[in-house]
Amino acid sequence: MADFLGSILLHVVPFVLVLSLIVTIHELGHFLVARAFGVKVDQFSIGFGKRLWGRTDRHGIEWRVGWLPLGGYVKFSGDLDASSVPDQAGLAELKSRLIAEQGPGAERDYFHFKPIWQRALVVAAGPAANFLLAAVLFTIVFMWVGEQIAAPRVAQVTPGSPAAIAGFQPRDLILSIDGRPVTDASEVTRKIVLSADDPLDFVVRRGEDEVALTATPQRVIEQDAISGRVRIARIGLGLSPLGPEDFSYRRLNPVEAMGQGVTAIGDTLGTTLTYLGRIFAGRESGDLLSGPLGIAKAAGGVTQQALEGEGDAGLKTANLTLTLLQFAALVSIGIGFVNLLPIPVLDGGHLVFYAYEAVARRPVPAQVQETGFRVGLALLAGLMLFATWNDLQKQNLFAFLGGLAS
Repeated sequence: MADFLGSILLHVVPFVLVLSLIVTIHELGHFLVARAFGVKVDQFSIGFGKRLWGRTDRHGIEWRVGWLPLGGYVKFSGDLDASSVPDQAGLAELKSRLIAEQGPGAERDYFHFKPIWQRALVVAAGPAANFLLAAVLFTIVFMWVGEQIAAPRVAQVTPGSPAAIAGFQPRDLILSIDGRPVTDASEVTRKIVLSADDPLDFVVRRGEDEVALTATPQRVIEQDAISGRVRIARIGLGLSPLGPEDFSYRRLNPVEAMGQGVTAIGDTLGTTLTYLGRIFAGRESGDLLSGPLGIAKAAGGVTQQALEGEGDAGLKTANLTLTLLQFAALVSIGIGFVNLLPIPVLDGGHLVFYAYEAVARRPVPAQVQETGFRVGLALLAGLMLFATWNDLQKQNLFAFLGGLAS
C-alpha cells in the first residue's frame, strides 16, 4: 500500500499539477480574447466529467473543475456542446430565437455570429497562450540558471561505433555539421538524434588542424531513466568539457532570458517538425511520440531525479521547482503545437474552416463539417492509441503500471 501511494505521489501528482496549469492557461487564452470581443460565455471548465467544484459569477459564467484532469473547455453561449462545434442547421434557428427573445442585434454577443477574424483570434488564442506560458517559464529558468554553454568536445569514442569508424578521436572539438557551425554539445546531440541513417559531414579541430569526418548515425536501444526503453540515433560519441576553456556561463537579465526562451521554443518546434517530417517520409517509426501515460511517467521521472540529487532539502526543492518548470514549458509547447494541427475538433481544424469561410465568403457546408469532425475524432483517437501503445512498449512504463496495480 505504501508503495502504491508513493507511486501516486511521485507520478500522478506532478503530472496533474503540470497538465492542470497548461490546460488552464490554454483555456484562459480562449476565454480572455472571447470576453475582449464581448462574447457571452456559459462555462469555463478544467477537466471533464462530473463536477468536483464550481461556482457561478455575477456574469452568469460557471467556473468548474471536472473529475477527469485531462483537458478543459470554454463553453460559449449558444454552443450545442463543449467543443464550440457549430451545428449549421441550428444556427438560423438560434439567431431567430435570440432576436425574438432579446431584440435585433442580440446575436452579435454570441460567438458563432462574430466576424470571422474575431472567431479566428479566439480560437488561435489557446495555442498562443501555451507558447506564451512556455516563454514565461523558460524566461524564469534562464534567469535562474543563466546561459551555460558546453563546447562539443569529444571526451570518448565507443569502439566499433560509427564515430570510431569515421576516425573521431578524444579531444576533437566539433566545429560544424553539414556546413553549419555548432558551439554547444546539445546542438550536436539534437542533430545526430534526428539523422538516423543519414551521413553527416563533420569538421573537427584536432590540435592546430581542421579535419573533415563523415559518420552515419545508427539507431540503438537505450534504457532512459525518464522515458524508459527508446530507440534513438547515436554515433558513439561522448561529449563533455575537458577543461575550463570548454565551458562558459553568464547571468541573463529578463530581456536576454526572454530571448533565450523564445529561441528554446523555436528549437523545440523545429525539432518536432523535423521529426514529424521524417515520420511521413518513412525515415522514423514514430516510437518517440508519447501520450498521457508517457507524460505521467516522465513527470515522475524528473521529479524522482530532482529529489534524489545531492544537497539539503532547500536545494532539492529548488532543483525540483526548476525541473518541473522546464518540463511544463516543453509540455506546453507540445500541447500548443498539437492544437494547431489542421484536424477538425482541434483549434487548427477550426482555423482551416474559418480560412475557407473567409475565401469562399460562406461557411463550410454542414455535411462537410460533420464529416470532418467525425474524421478528426477518429484521427485524434488513432493518434492517442498509437502514442499510448508507444508508452506501453517501454519497459520502464510496464514496470510503473505493474507497480500501481500491485
